[in-house]
Amino acid sequence: MRRRDRGQATVELALALPVLLVVLLAAIQVGLVARDQVRVAHAAREAARAAALEPTAEVADAAARGASDLDPARLSVAVSSAGGPGDTVTVVVTYRAATNVPVVGSLLADVVLEERATMRVE
Repeated sequence: MRRRDRGQATVELALALPVLLVVLLAAIQVGLVARDQVRVAHAAREAARAAALEPTAEVADAAARGASDLDPARLSVAVSSAGGPGDTVTVVVTYRAATNVPVVGSLLADVVLEERATMRVE
């Protein structure tokens, strides 16, 4: 009986290892997308804060791009028209997060992340 069991653990490892590797890479990809979501939320808050002080699209765009190290080519910023002091300004930041982890990234499409922040114009 023992003679037939030799190498069984190696065969089981060879069968299970690819599945475990894909699960590990998928977990890494989810972590990277979650990190980008936090960065998008921070960029939206900073853009809304800047737009509350000076309600122009250029100021909000510059604040969002400067607030994080997200890829500027994948980032878009939209600002609602603000009235005078006391009104609110809403900024929507959209980012297309790349799914580029080996093996898993090629199976998934890029993830679109969106955050909105509203602040009162000063």
